Amino acid sequence: MQEVAAQPPHLSSASDLAGSPGGVPSVSIVIAIYNERDSLHALADEIRGAMDQLPNAWEAVMVDDGSSDGSRQIEREIHAADPRFKVIQLRRNFGKAAAMSTGFRAAQGEIVVTMDADLQDDPSGITDLIRPIEDGSADLVSGWKFPRRDPLGKRLPSKLYNFVTRVASGVDLHDMNCGFKAYRAEVVREVALYGEMHRYIPVMAAGAGFKVTEAKVHHRPRVHGQSKYAYARFIRGFLDLLTVVFLTRYRRRPLHLIGGLGLGMGSLGFLILLYLTASWFLGNPLANRPLLFLGMLLVLVAGQFFTFGLLAEMMTYYDARDRNEYPQLARLGFHDDPAP
Repeated sequence: MQEVAAQPPHLSSASDLAGSPGGVPSVSIVIAIYNERDSLHALADEIRGAMDQLPNAWEAVMVDDGSSDGSRQIEREIHAADPRFKVIQLRRNFGKAAAMSTGFRAAQGEIVVTMDADLQDDPSGITDLIRPIEDGSADLVSGWKFPRRDPLGKRLPSKLYNFVTRVASGVDLHDMNCGFKAYRAEVVREVALYGEMHRYIPVMAAGAGFKVTEAKVHHRPRVHGQSKYAYARFIRGFLDLLTVVFLTRYRRRPLHLIGGLGLGMGSLGFLILLYLTASWFLGNPLANRPLLFLGMLLVLVAGQFFTFGLLAEMMTYYDARDRNEYPQLARLGFHDDPAP
């Protein structure tokens, strides 16, 4: 995974993890926290109650993304009472993707679960999320909040967002933005998070060849704190979607996208100029015709697109020729493979 902008101070080290009750955990729960002090004790109690019913050894990695409401002290109290709750506190608010990436690097479980800290995710649903991973039918299981207990003004834009994302990405999930998910550990090691790309982990995972599915999870109304929801994030989400679609479909063949756009504009410009040429032969003057300038502009911009596309192809070639970035399911019979 990529590094975040600053190294956060860790309250718990790797040696603490190995010595936690239950041994090395098989399930890690990563919780990104930002100003959720009123929910944290209840969240810890619910996680403990749900996970202690399972045979899996577990840990919870609480990543505080620069809270300023007193959450940090409560996190320390939870860790002191139960060492299975690990705490990482970032120096300032870097964003949810940075917090999740930090938690992914610290997680030691073979299965990683992410959830929000606002008590809207019910920890009892972890069983349904990890089951398809344990039986080998999925690598990533995305929660589907059903029914969703949010205001209508939040649900309707979310439905539009999920529809556009399904169409653009080809990943058929009902609730892409649900933070309640379970991953095979290989997924979180493979997918690099930055900016606000945490919304599109299922798209990036599917693009890398992992099996992605979903499971319905119980969703509850928010009781404490304030929602971090903002309409501006839909604009940022749309731009991030364009980035993810490009990276998953065209990263190794950029000319197919950039050149395709150039071909479309160039063809339209050529047809316009061809029409104007025929019109000129029929005696119609070309002076002061905006259509002439449009045709010339389209042809010129098309040439620039082809140039940029070829440059991108050259950069992709020299970057990839000595590297193998394709995820592998297994390697057998090679001298450098670890013993099974």
